This record gives sequence, structure tokens and C-alpha cells, in this order.
Amino acid sequence: MNLKSTLRPALVLFTGLTLLTGLVYPLVVTGLGQVMFPAAANGSLVQSDGKTLGSGLIGQSFTRPDYFWSRPSATGPEPYNAAASGGSNLGPNHPDLRKAVAERVAALRAADPGNLRRVPVDLVTTSASGLDPHISLAAAEYQLGRVARLRGVPELQLRHLLGGLATQTVWGEARVNVLALNMALDRQYPVRSQPSDATPRT
Repeated sequence: MNLKSTLRPALVLFTGLTLLTGLVYPLVVTGLGQVMFPAAANGSLVQSDGKTLGSGLIGQSFTRPDYFWSRPSATGPEPYNAAASGGSNLGPNHPDLRKAVAERVAALRAADPGNLRRVPVDLVTTSASGLDPHISLAAAEYQLGRVARLRGVPELQLRHLLGGLATQTVWGEARVNVLALNMALDRQYPVRSQPSDATPRT
């Protein structure tokens, strides 16, 4: 067996597999995605009045007290950085984690001093990805009184808005997309002193 007879089929196989897996397969999958799931294939972008406000798959930081706040993010150099997805990797007894949780609890208490309810865990701990766009229904309900008061809206109306946007996970836990919730909040109950468009202000 000479080198030529060995090398030729190897090169043919290499070229064929390169074309199949590096060109044909990606094109087919991309094409099917654009036809069958165009929104998801293009990043599940959320738009309003021709402006892209974010993605339904990536969280955003909301700090104004008249908005619902997202779950904390441990990505760097800024929160919800999709290019640096990851968690803090700190154990439950790590002093840095305990300090961070205490500071987040204090910030929530300071924003709503009259709220003596127990703070839901997802409002003070980060996820493994650091990109969660959702909070639990319990986390949203914890903030409901603060947002209702600052928006001048009865809590019952906000509770109805919240219920209409809540979805169930495969494990049965209710959750809500924070960007979608705050956009609906601006549309239905805008803060009069702020711009009247539907772009969430952080």
C-alpha cells in the first residue's frame, strides 16, 4: 500500500465531512430556524416603537424603585454581560456571599421600609448564568407594594397585571419576565414625570 492510495481517501473524507458539518449542516439548521422559529433564532429581541430594548432571554439591571428589580447578576465587568456568563461560585457559607446577600437585603429594605415580609432568595442571590431574565412570582409580589405606591396604582391592579404575565416553568414554579413586566408597567401605569414612551428607564 503506497502513500497515495492512503492519502487520497483520507483527504476526500476530510473534505466531505468539512463541507457537510461546516457548511451544509449550519446552513440547513439556520434556514430551518429562520422559517420555523424566527424570533428565537434572532435572539428573542424585545422591541417597542422600532427600538430594540433587549432580549427576552437576557436580564437587565433595573435600579429605579418604581420598577420591578431583576435577580442580581455576577457577570463582569457589568451585570447581565452575555459575553461573560457565569455565577460567583461562592459557597453558602462564604463570607463574601453572606456580605453580598446582606447588602442586597438592606437595599430592598431601604427602598420599601414598611415591607416586613421575608425577602425571596432569588432577589438576593445570583444564578449560575448571571443572565436570568425572570424572577419568581414571589419575588415580584414582594416588590408589588413599593411599585404600586410609587406609581400611584392600587395593588390589586398591579397584581392583575402581574398575573397576566406570569408563566409556569417545567417544574411548575410561577415566574415573570422582568423586562416584559416593566414595559407593561410603563404602558399601563406610566410615571407622569418621566418620558411617556415604553422604554424602561433604569
